[in-house]
Amino acid sequence: MSLINNDRKIAALEKQMADAVAREDYEGAARARDAILELRGESRDAALEAKQPPPGAMGLGTNVPVVEPPKGWTRPKKPNLMTNVKGRKR
Repeated sequence: MSLINNDRKIAALEKQMADAVAREDYEGAARARDAILELRGESRDAALEAKQPPPGAMGLGTNVPVVEPPKGWTRPKKPNLMTNVKGRKR
């Protein structure tokens, strides 16, 4: 089959799916969706497949990036605690 023929079939199925949703025929829309995925060569259950995580990216918090200071930044000196500066009154 040619790609143009597939594109026409997919466009017709998308229109059929939209019409089915407008008629509230959700089973017909699902059949049209499955036919579209089959023409594209995609699996309907591809999103449900479990994949092996990459090494070192397992556990909680691995998706949170580590905050790093900018280059050239140095930690400021600590203030002298023996000064006569009064702190906040409570």
